[in-house]
Amino acid sequence: MDSQDCEADAAPGPPACDFVATWWNMVLRNLRHTVPSCRGEDAKGKDCCWYEAALHDGNPIIVYLHGSAEHRAAPHRLELVKVLSDGGFHVLSVDYRGFGDSTGKPTEEGLTADAICVYEWTKARCGATPVCLWGHSLGTGVATNAAKVLEEKGCPVDAIVLEAPFTNIWDASINYPLLKIYQKLPGCVQVLMDALRKDRIVFPSDENVKFLSSPLLILHGEDDRTVPLECGKKLYEIALDAYRHKERVKMVIFPPGFHHNFLYKSPILLKTVRDFLSEQWA
Repeated sequence: MDSQDCEADAAPGPPACDFVATWWNMVLRNLRHTVPSCRGEDAKGKDCCWYEAALHDGNPIIVYLHGSAEHRAAPHRLELVKVLSDGGFHVLSVDYRGFGDSTGKPTEEGLTADAICVYEWTKARCGATPVCLWGHSLGTGVATNAAKVLEEKGCPVDAIVLEAPFTNIWDASINYPLLKIYQKLPGCVQVLMDALRKDRIVFPSDENVKFLSSPLLILHGEDDRTVPLECGKKLYEIALDAYRHKERVKMVIFPPGFHHNFLYKSPILLKTVRDFLSEQWA
């Protein structure tokens, strides 16, 4: 483990119910906290209590919600975390239930609950320091689901970054490159629709953004072939139309070369995010 990383301590205050407490502990046990690189030396040899206290240091915090493949330690995700850490952010990365070494079965409701758990856990420990939900690919659907629930509870998220977002899982599935090959087969689309309905998988970001007030930054690569740019553009237009304060919604399109997973390589990514958050949190 890198000296500036720590697995979160699951001890503080889980709910009383044994089943819920077990779930709470599982989520927090699989939470990885990377401090800003400027604090890397300070973090050497420190325990989880030190990492919790570090959330008060005034450096902004990102809760990172990853996509559907692999886990929080996939190489491109670690590279993004490093970029954000070098840019002065705390980054909290979590493997949802059913991902990485987390137990349980992944469901839309479950992934959303995991994200809310981490966000609320962080807000309870960071004082006045702002916390941003950052979702990538599938994680964008988790992020907007969580943000809507928190908005309805009267606790709007401090900010949301959606990297390579889709409008809803149906649009994302239909536009997935491999599926396009099979769409010509009789009944293929209907089988997919039936499966999504059966498992109640929707991730309706296009509906969720209509109820949000949090600053919202959408990032998308022009040559993204996994989630086409048009999906991000459509979501941006829906959000811009719905938001009362239009200045809280922004979209940045990155030139070809970064595809779906490699926006972290862009020399303008960090400045884009920092400038947006600084303006919104001023």
